[in-house]
Amino acid sequence: MSDQPHHRPAADECAPHHLKYLEELSEVDVISALTSTSRALGELCSRFPGDASLHRYAPGKWSVRELVGHLADAERVFGYRMVSIARGSSLALPGFDEDAYVAAAESDRQELPSLVSEFSLLREANLRLLRTVPDAAWERRAEVNGRNVSLRAVAWFAASHLRHHLGVLEVRYLQP
Repeated sequence: MSDQPHHRPAADECAPHHLKYLEELSEVDVISALTSTSRALGELCSRFPGDASLHRYAPGKWSVRELVGHLADAERVFGYRMVSIARGSSLALPGFDEDAYVAAAESDRQELPSLVSEFSLLREANLRLLRTVPDAAWERRAEVNGRNVSLRAVAWFAASHLRHHLGVLEVRYLQP
């Protein structure tokens, strides 16, 4: 058991390509990172009123609504992974095809505030889970998408995944 169960994951707790995403986070505690990134999404999305949220920065790229729909779907997947690992499941957990999920969700048919609210509710549910898991659970591991990862790594990646997409929204969708 770790003295600080919420600390950043070690390199052997996650896929190597996830480590670069973790560098985008300045927080030292995963609960703080998950909370601050969630708040930032609502603030940023308020800058896309009405049909502005249907904007795509290039042909074939997701609209703002689709991107937020993707974030909600990813949060669901992260939540399932977190509860599975926290409860000690030995099942291998699959990856998911984000483009297929986005296409099937038809998020452009929903209003952006509704999509943001959906994400926020999912994030809050995941935070409630993480606030109650025993310290030892943070060390537990499972096979996720072919990699041996810890609960801690999944939680940190959930925060860094959102931070990454917040940057995409800022740079690709809001800047000319």
